[in-house]
Amino acid sequence: MTSESTSPPVVPPLHSPKSPVWPTFPFHREGSRVWERGGISPRDLPSPLPTKRTRTYSATARASAGPVFKGVCKQFSRAQGHGFITPENGSEDIFVHVSDIEGEYVPVEGDEVTYKMCPIPPKNQKFQAVEVVLTQLAPHTPHETWSGQVVGS
Repeated sequence: MTSESTSPPVVPPLHSPKSPVWPTFPFHREGSRVWERGGISPRDLPSPLPTKRTRTYSATARASAGPVFKGVCKQFSRAQGHGFITPENGSEDIFVHVSDIEGEYVPVEGDEVTYKMCPIPPKNQKFQAVEVVLTQLAPHTPHETWSGQVVGS
């Protein structure tokens, strides 16, 4: 008998199916290549700020029972869903989230507003505006409704 050397059969390399990129620690920054490839959307990451829907009942009750403040909209980005209000008394600007705006208009720079304040966890050292109501629209400025209709000019 002659012994022939047999080679093992050729096995094609294994390919895993394309899977989405999952965030790793630390999370990829917005300018990284993962963002450019479309692996992670900024909307996929949870917001660290409590919105009206995630705020506890006790925090909502305290904010509702609090005093009403007046201020002017410093800036608001509908695309980002947040902005800032400059208080009438001249103190530090207050953060405002889209879920806390009452009424039919998207705030723009110069709009006068009334609001109440709610502490932001975890340390409750900073505040955000809640129950924000536009009291006076900025003159000579086009305003947009939440449905997308432009009003005024």
